[in-house]
Amino acid sequence: MASSRLRLSWPLAALVPAGFLGLFFVWPVIAIASLGFADGGVSTVLADPATWRLVAYTVAQAVGSTIVALLAGTPVAFLLARCSVPGSSVVRLIVLVPFVLPTVVVGVAFRTIWPHGGIWPILLANAFFNVAVVARTVGGMWARVDRRMEDAARALGAGRLRTFFAVTLPVLAPAFISAGSVVFLFCSTSFGVVLILGGSAFRTLETEIYLRTVALFDLSGAAALSLLQVSAVLCVLLVGLAARRKRESWFSLRAQHLRRPRGGEWWAVGAAWIVVLALLVPIVSLLVRSLSTSTGWSLDGFRALAGTGERGTLAVSGMDALFNSIRTATDATILAFILGTFSAVVLLGLARNKSVLGGVLDTALMLPLGVSAVTVGFGYLVTLGHLPGDLRTSSSLVPLAQALIVTPLIIRMVLPVLRAVDDRLRQAAATLGAKPGRVLWEIDFPIVGRTLVAAGGFGFAVALGEFGATSFLIRPEAPTLPVIIARLMSRPGQLNNQMAYAACVLLMVVTAASVLLIERFRAPNGGDF
Repeated sequence: MASSRLRLSWPLAALVPAGFLGLFFVWPVIAIASLGFADGGVSTVLADPATWRLVAYTVAQAVGSTIVALLAGTPVAFLLARCSVPGSSVVRLIVLVPFVLPTVVVGVAFRTIWPHGGIWPILLANAFFNVAVVARTVGGMWARVDRRMEDAARALGAGRLRTFFAVTLPVLAPAFISAGSVVFLFCSTSFGVVLILGGSAFRTLETEIYLRTVALFDLSGAAALSLLQVSAVLCVLLVGLAARRKRESWFSLRAQHLRRPRGGEWWAVGAAWIVVLALLVPIVSLLVRSLSTSTGWSLDGFRALAGTGERGTLAVSGMDALFNSIRTATDATILAFILGTFSAVVLLGLARNKSVLGGVLDTALMLPLGVSAVTVGFGYLVTLGHLPGDLRTSSSLVPLAQALIVTPLIIRMVLPVLRAVDDRLRQAAATLGAKPGRVLWEIDFPIVGRTLVAAGGFGFAVALGEFGATSFLIRPEAPTLPVIIARLMSRPGQLNNQMAYAACVLLMVVTAASVLLIERFRAPNGGDF
């Protein structure tokens, strides 16, 4: 009877994350989609050849960015997973920083190198973001692949390349597919990078939805494009889920000891360091531009941002915007941390009971990562006025939208670590009379505690730089720093540019502090990122 009650309790517990997702994601998205059908926007948009050119470009740039990220991330994954060389911890830190940098910061950083933007800066900027996804996801599995299979192939006369393609790559294929699907998802929904580097010449579905909603007020057309995007995202998520399940089946393999590279392995190590140095170029370029003007080195941008010098065109000081960003990101992180941790525990319980609901819920919770933030933001304005208190005018609106994006990332960090906990420890505690709640508190949480702290820091960094939904929902009197940066970059004048660069540097410093926290508390084999 007790076992039956436990099996029933997990589906009931799943109602909590499912309810949050339904209220703050599914309902707004369906409301937007219904607008497209009601006004005939879907049929009009689908019949327009320009729509399919837009889809083709979106897919092409996402595929190109994904290929670049996979090529750049593979040698880094090898270095982190297999090699014991000086500076490995520095590599891990440098690779993670770009992933949590705000999209507008990365867009501005690449714009300092390519002032006129273009397709190549967009591809490289998207890949710049996602090298960490490849390095962490592929590297996490590569570290568990038994070297004896490779040594046997080498003993039979296979060279290093043939051994990699014939032995190692088939084992790593699920990790590559999982990483590639996530990278493709991020690149196909990239907003800030394409907006800053592409302008009106290079538009994707994401920026077109924003343009139709904010500038053209073509709500039915934007809704129709959102429907296309949601359909594509769902397909990619299903592919990623299948690959992730197969990859997680290898977690029981024992982690291999790191060793000094041998022979041709040094070429892979050298390639990894070249990638790391390339990742530093946009960051260093942005730092230099924040301090240089047409008349020489200057701190005018930082002074103006702090409100102690000429104010430029800002209605609020940059420091006020930073405090708004920190406050909003903190609220979003607290909500996402509670919901994400609870969801990870529920997904673990459903998996133990071999419930089909677990896979459905897992996929559903990942959907917010791939749906236009503008779609969700506009959906909030359409739907949330029907709730008591009218959340559309509440200061909690932006944290809710940010938490929706951060929660899936926290789940992806916490869930694999929970699954890796030796189930015999839980069984021993249950045999001694501990109830499920106490087993979680006494066994699971002490083991995954470091990952929980890292997940919180990671979530804060992502929320701090969120731009898509925030730019649409933020109140004019309380802008966040990413919104201020985008406004400054759209205005002429050297001081406005200097203030934008200074604001980017300020965001990078805060983000770097979050990354240091992540690395300080990161579990040795925890999570995808």
